[in-house]
Amino acid sequence: MKIKYYPETDSLYIELLAKPSVESHELSEGVIIDYDAEKQVVGIDIDNASHKVELKELILSKLPTEKHLIAA
Repeated sequence: MKIKYYPETDSLYIELLAKPSVESHELSEGVIIDYDAEKQVVGIDIDNASHKVELKELILSKLPTEKHLIAA
């Protein structure tokens, strides 16, 4: 999973699967869900993210992984 913030557009993209998106649906105003060819959710795009998401804090808890990469 990758999370990327784009300050120039104030958008946040959460990539859940590293697969190409072939279809998108707006879940609510400015929140778009991307799907792959098999209808799996591959990403979530949030417009005006600074008004919808707490961007100053990210808490990772009990992830089943041995590796954590955090970069600013």
